[in-house]
Amino acid sequence: MLKETFTLNNGVKIPKLGLGTWFIEGDKAADAVREAVKSGYRLIDTAQAYGNERGVGEGVRTCGVSREEIFVTSKVAAEHKTYEQAKAGIDETLQKMGLDYLDMMIIHSPQPWVEVNQSDNRYEEGNRDAWRALEEAYEAGKLKAIGVSNFRIGDIESLVKTAKIKPMVNQILLHISNTPMELVEYCQKNDILVEAYSPIAHGVILNQPEIKKMADKYGVTVPQLCIRYTIQLGTVSLPKTANPKHMETNADVDFEISTEDMETLKKFKKIENYGESSGFPVYGGKL
Repeated sequence: MLKETFTLNNGVKIPKLGLGTWFIEGDKAADAVREAVKSGYRLIDTAQAYGNERGVGEGVRTCGVSREEIFVTSKVAAEHKTYEQAKAGIDETLQKMGLDYLDMMIIHSPQPWVEVNQSDNRYEEGNRDAWRALEEAYEAGKLKAIGVSNFRIGDIESLVKTAKIKPMVNQILLHISNTPMELVEYCQKNDILVEAYSPIAHGVILNQPEIKKMADKYGVTVPQLCIRYTIQLGTVSLPKTANPKHMETNADVDFEISTEDMETLKKFKKIENYGESSGFPVYGGKL
């Protein structure tokens, strides 16, 4: 699985499975990246908001594999809604990570986090301004691909009205019990690759007996079933872990979920509570 790729709408190849690094602190992030690369991972996902870009960059630079083999993604801070802020942030990310280029950079959210789930302002102009900075960095060779994250259909439609370059990805919350098929199908129809963050639902899916029963049927773990599900939907899967053993088992997903079971999983009852993580805007909370 770790060698399999999707192709973005500009021809760049991206691994189907990567390492998410949210909540992995700076010094531990370098170790996590090195361990992941040792296990065969070639896609590493970070963000300005994670506060670990320096550590992730160190891991990439010291992993023993050539830079060209690693696909590195970061994200423009959700609060950067002017051209100047986004442009400065892109350059700061490259400097922090110690890299000459990033394989991809994406707008982290259409709204600043403090307004997510509590404001109707979709920051259309701010996102267009941030996008202009990404387009410029892409054309300058600082970024090999550009995209968005947490964008709804309307957000994408607004952005592409003035964009010179169409987004290559939309990274969204996607897991069993939260599968926004209308958005996924819209992106796929418009040649925008979907990336799935929190494919294991930040761990809360582990408590669902029906999912455990299905995983047992395939002789796999619940996380493996969850990761395979997102990949079979045609999306990049980005499970987060700093545990080398979990990195290996998360990548051991060379099995096939039946069409019938995929439909069952698409319709699985929505998880309303993400436990202690419910306060985060990405899980429906408010800052």
